Amino acid sequence: MRTVIQIVLFIVAIVLTYFIYQSIQRPIAFEKAKDARYEETVAKLKDIRKAQLAYKDIYGQFTGSWDTLISFVSTDSVRNVRAIGELTDSMIEAKITEKKAIEMGLIIRDTVKVGVIDALYGGSYDANSLRYVPVPGEPTEFHLGATIITTGSGIKVPVFEAKAHNNVILRGLDEQLIINLNDQRRTNEKYPGLRVGSLAETNNNAGNWE
Repeated sequence: MRTVIQIVLFIVAIVLTYFIYQSIQRPIAFEKAKDARYEETVAKLKDIRKAQLAYKDIYGQFTGSWDTLISFVSTDSVRNVRAIGELTDSMIEAKITEKKAIEMGLIIRDTVKVGVIDALYGGSYDANSLRYVPVPGEPTEFHLGATIITTGSGIKVPVFEAKAHNNVILRGLDEQLIINLNDQRRTNEKYPGLRVGSLAETNNNAGNWE
């Protein structure tokens, strides 16, 4: 009888140890997976911001259309100043300005057009991937928007926003821990996900991870 009780107690101890281990490892594994997905999503949001800023430099406003933004990155071009040479100490001593050095052919400064995709991403880049949240599963687009905000002093400021909810970024992970994370963000009056820019305020196109 004592042996049976000992075996039962041993099994109970093993089960309790397992559940304690799981209760410790569960949030650790979730945080590790969350951090990895957040890192990839932030990188993509930074790429979107690059494209939007370049678009605004040319067209004076942001765009809320993925088709427009992707077409811009794929087919448009930006001005790039080619710089060859610089003022040397001897030129400065001879009172030769940069303008004069350019006229004399000692240094070169000219403006050339470069493809947006080359200028922003080095050329080897899938522009269409900008629209998708980089997580496993069915392709899901970032929410993209653009508008113009009028400040209290009457200044009109173009703004844009690109964002993805935690339910998308973290899908497939522990559902209860996702719910807990979202509740925590809402309690702190923060967006439950990752976002760059804002349609509600002028935040200098910052990301909410910054």
